[in-house]
Amino acid sequence: MKIAVTYENGQVFQHFGHTEQFKVYEIADGKVVRSEVVSAQGEGHGALAVLLKNNSVNALICGGIGGGARTALAAAGIELYPGASGSADACVQALLDGALVYDPNTSCNHHHEGDHDCHGHDHCTGNCH
Repeated sequence: MKIAVTYENGQVFQHFGHTEQFKVYEIADGKVVRSEVVSAQGEGHGALAVLLKNNSVNALICGGIGGGARTALAAAGIELYPGASGSADACVQALLDGALVYDPNTSCNHHHEGDHDCHGHDHCTGNCH
């Protein structure tokens, strides 16, 4: 199994469509056995889902995410855990422990350049600890 996290400076990056990196964790026997940081290669929302699928990712932990990206991830068969924040490593461990705090209703709707409203959570954040 592989779990990806939108990633910036060790933390869950809060906007899926603008993430520049994912940290991808390989899981075996309920434990992280390997991890690597993968460049998003400047791709947009739909292409990010393809990138994750091409990296054999089974689940994604992220902050805010829009409807189009949700649809693309669902089409790619990737399980989604939005509305998370904090340490990427801690969030993955919390997911493995069955204790990840996330908000399945998290969404971000874009209105104009540089401005977005996040609904269903507090400022695109959750809490992993």
